[in-house]
Amino acid sequence: MANQKYSVTIKDLPIEERPRERLVKYGPEVLSNAELLAIILRVGTMEYSAIGLAEHILASFNGLKGIATSSVEELSTIKGLGTAKAAQILAMVELGKRLAASVGEGRPAIHCPQDAADLLMPELRDAPQERFKAVLLNTKGEVLKIRDVTIGTLNSTVVIPRDLFRIAVANNSASVIVAHNHPSGDPTPSRDDINITKRLVEAGEIVGIEVLDHLIVGDGRWISLKERGLM
Repeated sequence: MANQKYSVTIKDLPIEERPRERLVKYGPEVLSNAELLAIILRVGTMEYSAIGLAEHILASFNGLKGIATSSVEELSTIKGLGTAKAAQILAMVELGKRLAASVGEGRPAIHCPQDAADLLMPELRDAPQERFKAVLLNTKGEVLKIRDVTIGTLNSTVVIPRDLFRIAVANNSASVIVAHNHPSGDPTPSRDDINITKRLVEAGEIVGIEVLDHLIVGDGRWISLKERGLM
């Protein structure tokens, strides 16, 4: 019939080509991005197999990074990808981010700016708007929590010192490292970045909570204002 609809499922593929079976046999690291995404999708459309649909989604959003920064509504514009599947994909993306930022069972200690950057980069590098975060540390320099202080726009965020130190005091922090991202991808600090850092340092001296550093995260790059002598 002309109006008959059908979906191409992963089960329609030969066993040796099915992503799930290949994952079980060889491990997830051997699968392509499209194959991993196809396992989440499970079925395709009249135009695409499950893997074909996954490839189409990746191409439409310029790869995994584009998918990670998309909304449910944006993903749902792909034919064959409804709200439920879009939400499923973004849930898996978020789990991946949280796993990448996971600190394990023990509390990690921050010994240098690179340690802080490793914790913050997975989430901040792909954020579509500026996010200002605080890494809260105890007297041993161990991470107590990582908290959002403010979430801004595509190119700016307003940071009020009392917001940061209210969070720090509530979590019994001995010191803090602050960080924010530049969605443009360029981590070069602006004059405003330098000025707010100095204000935070001064406020920290008053309340007795030292601001150790301010990291600015771009696309795969970051800058420490402490290392640059800008605070």
